Amino acid sequence: MIGNALTQALIERGFNVVILTRHINDKQKTKDDKLSYATWDVNKQTLDKNAFAKADYIIHLAGANFADKRWNEKVKKEILSSRVDSAKLLVQGLKTIPNKVRVVISASGVSWYGHDDNKMLKPFSENDPPANDFMAETCKQWEAAIEPASFLGKRLIKFRIGPVLSADGGAYVEFKNPVKFGVVGIIGNGKQIISWIHIDDLVRAILFAMENEQMEGVYNAVSPKPVSNKELILEIAKSTGKLFVPIPAPVFALKTVFGEMISEILKSTTVSSEKLQKAGFIFQYSDIESAILQLSHQKNLPV
Repeated sequence: MIGNALTQALIERGFNVVILTRHINDKQKTKDDKLSYATWDVNKQTLDKNAFAKADYIIHLAGANFADKRWNEKVKKEILSSRVDSAKLLVQGLKTIPNKVRVVISASGVSWYGHDDNKMLKPFSENDPPANDFMAETCKQWEAAIEPASFLGKRLIKFRIGPVLSADGGAYVEFKNPVKFGVVGIIGNGKQIISWIHIDDLVRAILFAMENEQMEGVYNAVSPKPVSNKELILEIAKSTGKLFVPIPAPVFALKTVFGEMISEILKSTTVSSEKLQKAGFIFQYSDIESAILQLSHQKNLPV
């Protein structure tokens, strides 16, 4: 989802984009001469050297969706290895393939941070240590795996990304779908804080980091105005213009469905965007009302 939106924005700005993929098929053949595909195999730690050698920027978004399947040891291993091993492969390429890469941008997540219990005196910042759970450990290893790029003379930016709101998938679509049936599911007590970001702002933040030579290190990619789960879901429901009935989903039922993943779903994480804003980035959608309004109208506004 993020990659598709970013690719479109890069091409609109005149960049040539090469997407690394496991397999190139007929669907990926394109008439756009600014978009091409090259192969890599994370398991075998191989990638297309010619494509790599051409790159000025590397943007690492690879990673298995943590919410696709109920967690077990096999799924958790896939979630972790897909992020860490792909980062290691990119670093190995930087070490062994002659290249002109100037900037490396890597995704991470606000899952790095712990549960704030809705009692925080201040939001989490980039200097706060990781929590002690599976997703935090995943983010920790993910960031550590890409860190050697900074020792190779590359400007490295790591974005800890919050839940991304997009009309093309993810949390927004999942929350909106039940409203068609007049049902709005509030998760647990609905008080847990969600540090979200609009897809357009995330893409703009990545482009901003590419061009801003002063940016380096870790930045939280979240809106300046986090909201509770209840506020987010009710705002989505109101935007549909349909009648709806809020129905709290009891925690015991959620645990039955999601298992260990429930800890991430119920986590309340208030995260600061101050560092990104101090770097000069201006959010187009800083509040949930404007973000949901844009998504509900499905406007393809320039980013």
